[in-house]
Amino acid sequence: MAIIVTGASGLLGTALAEALEARGRAVVRLVRRPPRGPGEAFWQPAEQVVDLAPLEGAEAVVHLAGAPIAERRWTPAYKRELLSSRVEGTRVLVDALRGLSRPPEVLLSASGVDFYGDTGDRWVDEEQGKGRGFLAELCERWEGAAAGAAEAGVRTVFLRTGLVLSGRGGALGRMLPIFRIGLGAPLGTGRQYWSWISLDDWVGAVLHLLGARELHGPVNLVSPTPVTNTEFTRELGKAMRRSTMPIPVPAFALSAGLGEFAREGLLSSHRLRPAKLLSGGYGFAHTSLDEALRAVL
Repeated sequence: MAIIVTGASGLLGTALAEALEARGRAVVRLVRRPPRGPGEAFWQPAEQVVDLAPLEGAEAVVHLAGAPIAERRWTPAYKRELLSSRVEGTRVLVDALRGLSRPPEVLLSASGVDFYGDTGDRWVDEEQGKGRGFLAELCERWEGAAAGAAEAGVRTVFLRTGLVLSGRGGALGRMLPIFRIGLGAPLGTGRQYWSWISLDDWVGAVLHLLGARELHGPVNLVSPTPVTNTEFTRELGKAMRRSTMPIPVPAFALSAGLGEFAREGLLSSHRLRPAKLLSGGYGFAHTSLDEALRAVL
């Protein structure tokens, strides 16, 4: 039985598909162009088109597709694209699953720690309700679209992912050039917590969730040891053997340059606990930031 992956060309999807195939699992990537072989199938969510053949009787679907959060300024038009690429895309996929005679056993659908809004220095687990802000609303609607799969008897998990550490790209990849020239610095007050997870642990947690039949609903994909932005800056500088700037980048400068994303994506605080992963028996490969950074750089 195949495992279906959307967003398979992104950082997370690529790493997950490689790990599954290395374990001898059959992977079918849903793509928006003509398929190039039996390992691909066509879908075009904007036109509500999904090839149902590979979904029928599939073992699982891992849904990671969505327009990138941080690569463009949040104009009103781009915010609409961020929403539609996630909410409408998920709805199209779930409608397809609900129409199958043999739906997959589980849907793992991407979400984010931004669901909780700015939580300050409070410890938060999956029992915490939704916070405020555009990203919190986006995550709530994203998860709401995925929840329809449960009505078809599909175990549904929301992957509330934090900052994924990888030398291949992603958020850390965008930081590395700045730190290489010695310009890394805390952001704003530097007291906001960043909940991070290594790419290896993200993949490992998803593989664990595929088989953890007792786990459903929201799951925090973060390490057990979040750090403040100041601590993150210091540890990344050490890992790269580069000095960092002693003066933080002011919040107003970040907001002027990056707009609304600066406030919600960089200056917001998430001190999260991966309660469901820990109680469900997942063993983290990297629980200290310095060890994780050394592993990925």
